[in-house]
Amino acid sequence: MPGAPRTQATLHGGDAEVWTWKKRVTGTCSCKEPRKAVLLSVNGTELPARRERDRFSALVPLKEGKNHIVAYCREGDRGQCRSNVITLTQRLKSRPAARIRASIDAKRITLDGGDSSPSEATAAPIVKYLWRPRKGNPARLTIHRPPNPGTAHRVVLTPPDVDGEYYVSLKVADADGSADKATTYFVVEDGRPRLIEWETENPAWVDSAVVYGVVPHNFGRHGFRSVIERLDSLQDLGISAIWLSPSNATPSRGHGYAVTDYFKLRRDYGTKADFRRLVKEAHARGIRVLMDFVPNHSYLHHRYMTHAQKHGKASPYYHFYDRDESTGDPTHYFHWRYLPNLNYHNPEVRRWMLEAFSYWVREFDVDGFRVDSAWGVKLRRPDFWRHWRRELKRIKPDLLLLAEAGARDPFWFTNGFDAAYDWGDGLGKWSMERVFTGRDRIVPRLHSALTNQGRGFHRDALVFRFLNNNDTGPRFITRHGLGMEMVAAAMLLTLPGLPCIYTGQEVGAEFEPYRTLGPISWEDRNGLRDYYKKLISLRTKTPSLRSRHWEPLSVNSPHQVYAYARYAAPQDPALLVVLNFSPESANPELTLTERSQSFAPPTTLTDLLRDGQVHTALADKSVIRLSLPGLSARILGQSKP
Repeated sequence: MPGAPRTQATLHGGDAEVWTWKKRVTGTCSCKEPRKAVLLSVNGTELPARRERDRFSALVPLKEGKNHIVAYCREGDRGQCRSNVITLTQRLKSRPAARIRASIDAKRITLDGGDSSPSEATAAPIVKYLWRPRKGNPARLTIHRPPNPGTAHRVVLTPPDVDGEYYVSLKVADADGSADKATTYFVVEDGRPRLIEWETENPAWVDSAVVYGVVPHNFGRHGFRSVIERLDSLQDLGISAIWLSPSNATPSRGHGYAVTDYFKLRRDYGTKADFRRLVKEAHARGIRVLMDFVPNHSYLHHRYMTHAQKHGKASPYYHFYDRDESTGDPTHYFHWRYLPNLNYHNPEVRRWMLEAFSYWVREFDVDGFRVDSAWGVKLRRPDFWRHWRRELKRIKPDLLLLAEAGARDPFWFTNGFDAAYDWGDGLGKWSMERVFTGRDRIVPRLHSALTNQGRGFHRDALVFRFLNNNDTGPRFITRHGLGMEMVAAAMLLTLPGLPCIYTGQEVGAEFEPYRTLGPISWEDRNGLRDYYKKLISLRTKTPSLRSRHWEPLSVNSPHQVYAYARYAAPQDPALLVVLNFSPESANPELTLTERSQSFAPPTTLTDLLRDGQVHTALADKSVIRLSLPGLSARILGQSKP
């Protein structure tokens, strides 16, 4: 009929990036015939939509890259009505997933890749299985090749008899040529192989690691290149891993926690080629590289949030953000209004973050992550972290996963992480924040912090220890002086846990990370560097100092003296660490525990820190008397004959 309104169909949401292989598409159709079918064309393939009156929806499969979608309904002899075209850009890569199961018996180790799965996008069958031992294993691995190497998903290894960690990778490829790689490892102890406790066990390198916190813009004006220039210095210091402050794209020259793209880098730090070179140069020096990653929130002006703010519920990114149930406003923590929380109940957000983390492992071979505000994701979606660990450790099992969260909470050590922060009971509050203020109560406050107020820690707890980090404000040396810094440094590097030295700490640099946007001075005015170097060397070379075993000792002294025994195993001789936090000389009496009495001290002990002899007096076999200068530390071992 002339003048009759033409039927219209409209697809909602508009063009968008997606992080799923199947996306629900919705729209409206004004066709007056309620039984008239609505169809979708997805990249030229026709699919039916489910229609309820004037609304329709369909769950559509997507391919890698751009997906063009249009809706239409047929109008008899008048042809058909077509909707607007929307383009969904798939951000996921089509690849199979390599997975390895390991089993061990008395005569063989079996590795099975049969649980590897085809690409979610194409379901193309896996046609190749390529097994390869990693370079640097403690001894050569003998892989018994099956009759059809390259197509067999199972291989058998002869158990090696040299102790250490053994890594083997599996690369799978599908009929379309897409590939994926996974790695597994097993441990040989006392000549016998064993499997790994994947949920809780950390790689061996972590047990002897000393982490160095790197703020690239404090290293120099050339970001990653300035860090590369100081790698030789860090290697000489004895550092085994660097923790880079947030390096993803950000709009400001600040510390970088306002992320605008998780797959790009800060322009002021350099290019991806610069970053790749940094990782390669660090690895060449035996230094691992950790990224500071920010999965709890994005920047307010991230393109997803900007679109959601402009279009409200019509935006495909509206539900990418956690929202207040009553107002619909994005949630945030503290005063961080510019850092809206991500919505981890949305599977697209979970996949987005998994892909972001794994991208830097796959493409740049990074060695782990310090996960910013990990506690925030736990509050909203605690089960995410276990799944995240499994996926990352599937790709590279010797990653270090560090939670910015308190180590007093046992959750972290059974739900995804290898280590957590030395915090007290409050978020972001260093457990020793008030220990060194006022000189008359240092020892009881310190003991309370180190023993979790007497409650102890989870048996798998690895505590990330520090004197300085990005959140501690003025540097420890600024607040407490050189003498106290030296005693506290000896404590830091002789306690169980994962010690961290932060940008410039080893030279006594005085600055505040959030306020200092340019290079710091690297002048070592107090000769601290050699002191730190000696402490790090002792920790690295002495099993007792890097083990998880320690015992606080009873100390009889009017001064602020704290002492503990360190040992690697029950049969090993103990070391004694004695710390005098008082400016006055002290003559403490140390009461040895039953375990530390195996120390059996003679009248003269060796101070491993000062390379000198220390004369002691024995009241009986369980009590030692010695003298300590003010603000000093001793690391005491048996005197050599």
